[in-house]
Amino acid sequence: MSQPNIHGIDHVGLTVPSIETASQFFIDAFDATILYDTYTKRQPIRDNAFTQQRLGIPASMGEVAIRMLSLPNGPGIELFEFVGPDQRAASVPSDLGWQHVAFYVDDMATAVQQVEQAGGRRNADPIPLSGVEAGAGNQFCYCKAPWGASIELISYPSPQPYLAATDQQKWRV
Repeated sequence: MSQPNIHGIDHVGLTVPSIETASQFFIDAFDATILYDTYTKRQPIRDNAFTQQRLGIPASMGEVAIRMLSLPNGPGIELFEFVGPDQRAASVPSDLGWQHVAFYVDDMATAVQQVEQAGGRRNADPIPLSGVEAGAGNQFCYCKAPWGASIELISYPSPQPYLAATDQQKWRV
C-alpha cells in the first residue's frame, strides 16, 4: 500500500459561540482574514441526521455557520457555530482530545498585547522554553480566547538543542 503524500496541516477546526465575534478576535489578535463562508446563518439550520452523523454531534444540535479564516502564514482556521441545548463549555487541557492551537509569533509582548486587546486573556506571563527547546529569546505563553479555547503563543528565534539530533524541524516561517 502506498503512503499518502502528507504536506502539513491545512486548517484547524474550532467551534465558537459566535462566528462574527470569533472572526473579529482572530482578525484583531492574529491578523487573520476571512477567506469564505461555507455555510451562513441565512441558510436553514443543518440539524438533520446526515449532519449529526457526519460531525458526530448530538441530535439536539444544529450547525448554523461555517467560515474559513486565513492567517498570514500557516494553516487556516475553520470556525463552526452550532445551536442547541447540548453545547458544553470549552474543554480544559487535561481533558482528552486536541488541547490547544499554537501560533508562532516574532514579538511575544506585542502578540500577548494583541490577544488581550482583542478580548482574550493570558494565563500567566510568557515563560522561557527549556530543555530541548531552550535558547535565547525562546518562550511561550498560554492564553484563552474570549470563549475559553486554549491558545499558545510561541517564539523560538534561537536554534533549539533538539536540532543537534535530527534534520527534521518543526514548522517555521
